[in-house]
Amino acid sequence: MTDFMQVDYDGLIPNNVGLNQDDRVKKALEKWHPGYIDWWMDMGPVGFQESLVYLRTAVGVGSNGWAKFDYVRMPEYKWGILLAPQVEGRTVPFGTSKGEPAWQEVPGEHRAMLRRLIVIQGDTEPASVEQQRHLGTTAPSLYDMRNLFQVNVEEGRHLWAMVYLLQKYFGADGREEAEELLRRRSGDADTPRMLGAFNEQTPDWLSFFMFTFFTDRDGKMQLEALAQSGFDPLSRTCRFMLTEEAHHMFVGETGVGRIIQRTCEAMRSAGIEDPYDVGRIRALGVIDLPTIQKKANLHFSLTLDLFGSEVSTNAANAFHAGLKGRYHEDRLEDDHQLEGQTYPVLRPVDGVIQAMDVPALSALNMRLRDDYVKDCQKGIDRWNRVITSAGIDFQIRLPHVAFHRKIGEFKNSLYDIHGNPLTTDVWSSRRDEMLPNGDDQAYIEGLMAATPERQPGKYAGWIAPPRVGIDNKPGDFEYVKLA
Repeated sequence: MTDFMQVDYDGLIPNNVGLNQDDRVKKALEKWHPGYIDWWMDMGPVGFQESLVYLRTAVGVGSNGWAKFDYVRMPEYKWGILLAPQVEGRTVPFGTSKGEPAWQEVPGEHRAMLRRLIVIQGDTEPASVEQQRHLGTTAPSLYDMRNLFQVNVEEGRHLWAMVYLLQKYFGADGREEAEELLRRRSGDADTPRMLGAFNEQTPDWLSFFMFTFFTDRDGKMQLEALAQSGFDPLSRTCRFMLTEEAHHMFVGETGVGRIIQRTCEAMRSAGIEDPYDVGRIRALGVIDLPTIQKKANLHFSLTLDLFGSEVSTNAANAFHAGLKGRYHEDRLEDDHQLEGQTYPVLRPVDGVIQAMDVPALSALNMRLRDDYVKDCQKGIDRWNRVITSAGIDFQIRLPHVAFHRKIGEFKNSLYDIHGNPLTTDVWSSRRDEMLPNGDDQAYIEGLMAATPERQPGKYAGWIAPPRVGIDNKPGDFEYVKLA
């Protein structure tokens, strides 16, 4: 019997799924492996493939001591296939099959739908690596560079997780989908990634931190919903992915928080009380709070589109089939089938945003998005405590969910950050006060390009040091040994 708590590192592909006893899948993955390495070398972090990076690598899937830290070159990182331990007697927790034994094989009638869910999740993982590949050159510290690379290698491992499911359970179709995951490219005109936010650029570190705060949090919500799946291998895969995903959101929240802290410190030292005195604040070599707000507006609105349409037949079908549940489905107290139940959905009616009750099964995307917004707000509150502590009259706020939308109920309407309707002309005249403009982006990119920091324990002037080091290392620890 395979020990799911420990990982077998003897072969080419680390795993805790008994790959040595599954020749067909082992050979398929070994055949896919060279293409993955080629993709990593072509589309992974630029300029640092030979550097030794202090990375964590999973050595087990238990709650204690599941990872070890050591220096490794990223192309030699031990990507692998890791599933959380199987829960004895687990049953399908929702949908029409609720209460039946969880599926260990793909139910034939749900094959296409399940494959689509896995492919979409899998496509997001390499996309973010591609979006972030140039950031190493402008890193504000070796600590931050290491965190970027940790996020990157773990997104690569999450790609392996989805490819394993495709190779193991979907035969020739799965093998073809696995190849397509390596063919698509973020932002490519001919072969873009499947979801819009993963084709946007991540040109600077504030964008990276916002991405890992907002967009990786969408990843958390999607993984939480998939972790409820009645298809047990998918559930177990996502349960362990969530363990790694937590660090990505930590990088984003603390990264933005440290930028805010440094800005507040610089303002106080210079005796600047007005947060909108942008010229004087930028002269200090920090990022002004209104620009941070505009970046939050952008990344929050882009991420909301990842949830899809508020009313969705596809989401209803996936829940009905027992394939994708709700956030913390196992903690909810209802019949877990939602027949005859309703949920409020926001819709524009003659320019006025109204909540309208719709069948709960159709509103699952809306419900997951509502859970996401609440989760985001907790991090926003922590950022605002930094500003308040500095005595500065400013608060970061989440824009209204109708703002800057390309998918869903508000895609054909224009609203400001407060949810007030706008004409096209007014939107055009006010856009630059709500979203980053060319001058904002030029300033941020110029600041970061001019101030990369390569000395251990040193930080660029636009970001504060972290409170504690990774793996409790001292402040001057050399997180990346540059080649």
